[in-house]
Amino acid sequence: MTRVVLGVSGASGAALALAAARHLVRLGVDVELVVSSAAERTLLAECGAEAMAELTGLAASVHPLADVGASIASGSYPVGGMIVAPCSMRSLAAIAHGLDDNLLTRAASVQLKERRPLVLLAREAPLTLAHLRNMTAATEMGAIVLPPVPAFYLKPVSLDQAVEQIAARAVDLLRIAPAVGRAWTGEGPE
Repeated sequence: MTRVVLGVSGASGAALALAAARHLVRLGVDVELVVSSAAERTLLAECGAEAMAELTGLAASVHPLADVGASIASGSYPVGGMIVAPCSMRSLAAIAHGLDDNLLTRAASVQLKERRPLVLLAREAPLTLAHLRNMTAATEMGAIVLPPVPAFYLKPVSLDQAVEQIAARAVDLLRIAPAVGRAWTGEGPE
């Protein structure tokens, strides 16, 4: 059984968390979920009253943000990697500087120390120099920074299609299963 940690922080783009969780569940992956309080608020504002219930319903386990002693806080707990979707600049900064002050950032640090994939859907625009430096620091430690930029060449016809493709790309970067995202073939969208 493959497990993946899904961290959800308070940046805009909460639909990315739902889409990533759906992709993982379709692959038969157990989702180990940790959600910040700001993410709960963003899920409600952007995705509606049922979003948090849907997200927790997709998870095999839901871990409280303050529980830094949870299973996912240990490198001995086997997981296939972690996605933070969306990744706020606050969470990015904490991850980039090893500030394991909550379970989301601790679980991310565990992925880095264990050399497991960590995919950060860093969501902010425009970017400050601090944001860029934190992205560089996280990348130098082994994280993959994946800003949620639509694959325009696939000609998405809706925001939902763009979100689904971005989330699929994040899941694909974990390399735990065959690719779920649509790929460029050189001829145009498939």
